[in-house]
Amino acid sequence: MTNRRLLLTSALTLCIAASFPAYAAEPTAVKSEFEKALMEGKPLFLSRYRYEYVDQDGLPEDAHAHTLVTRLGYETGAYKDFSALIEFEHLESLGTERFNDSINGKTRYPVVVDPEDTNLNRLMLTYAGLPDTKAILGRQTIVLDNQRFVGGIAWRQNDQTFDALSVSNTSLPDTTLYYAYANQVNRVQGTNSPVGVWDDSHIHLINASYTGLPYGRLVGYSYLLDIPDSAALSSATYGARFEGKQAIDKAFTGLLSLEYAHQVDYANNPNNTSFNYYMIEPGIAFGQWKILGQYERIEGDGSNAMQFAIGTNHAFDGWVDKFLTTPANGLIDMNIAVNYTVASEQKWLNGTRAMVRYHDFRAEKGDAHYGNEWNLFFEQTIESHYTIGMQAGHYEADNFSTDTTKIMPYVQVKF
Repeated sequence: MTNRRLLLTSALTLCIAASFPAYAAEPTAVKSEFEKALMEGKPLFLSRYRYEYVDQDGLPEDAHAHTLVTRLGYETGAYKDFSALIEFEHLESLGTERFNDSINGKTRYPVVVDPEDTNLNRLMLTYAGLPDTKAILGRQTIVLDNQRFVGGIAWRQNDQTFDALSVSNTSLPDTTLYYAYANQVNRVQGTNSPVGVWDDSHIHLINASYTGLPYGRLVGYSYLLDIPDSAALSSATYGARFEGKQAIDKAFTGLLSLEYAHQVDYANNPNNTSFNYYMIEPGIAFGQWKILGQYERIEGDGSNAMQFAIGTNHAFDGWVDKFLTTPANGLIDMNIAVNYTVASEQKWLNGTRAMVRYHDFRAEKGDAHYGNEWNLFFEQTIESHYTIGMQAGHYEADNFSTDTTKIMPYVQVKF
């Protein structure tokens, strides 16, 4: 617990040391620059209401979760290559709580992990004074690639943040190098949950991407997670990813994503594990349409399986969230998605995105058929600030979990 706020304290100390003493001693012109950086910053505001309905076989009640998250913050302008950001978050349940928020004890209802909370969501000091380099110290969101292994879990009302030092560099042609060290993970369960914070962690995130290929982007990564609060999730993952596209003719574009990763136990993980991850996703885009087919294979040995401890797992393997934790026998997800983006002269309709996806889930070890799932999505953002959308899913169980339906509309205002 002694290191829980170490990085945040360091960020504040550096911010004060870099700014205020110098400010007091500088002449008026420089003071004006400091004042300008403060006054010409950017207020931050987000408010999102979501209704999450869950009908889950085996539980006596359906969940009806009405939640509202509000975030308020401020990002300064640059002063001597430094800038700062602070953001607070308040999440509340509206009306009677008819859902299990993971800490309220209402186990007759399905789980909707959006417990009430008020917290410091982000507190960051950014330095951009070195060529082609940006460093961020403090509480921050970290999103890498498609968020399979490292993400912000922005779908949940309380997103995931890290108390970290991160550095990105673009000195090499077509190359971005990224490193982060985090000693705390602030999880979606919130500060009132016994599992809401993983402190005293030692997490190293290394990611290198190259865009100089003719048809795509190549990424290599190494993610080392030492998580004492959940030692069985401590792991070392090494992998590579390719994302590419190529015009076939004037109307059609071919799409392809490939990924491979190898994960082993790390630090004080009590298990001896070694698992592989494979993903192939071909697709085609034409006009307003995009069709994607995906094969994802996550290994398991019957006792343990590959896990994604800090990934945005809601975005993968179905929105009903049956596979946030990979089953011990692993998982094979074969799915197909049809996406459509509306092109219209009507401003309120133009740009609306819609998608339908079908999943077939099977065990990676053995021949068990887990079940299948349908997902439906639409979203429209107007004037870059106002968003309305919905996610929905129905999971039909075969040999894993129970039949479950989720309907999740939302509205958001963001500035």
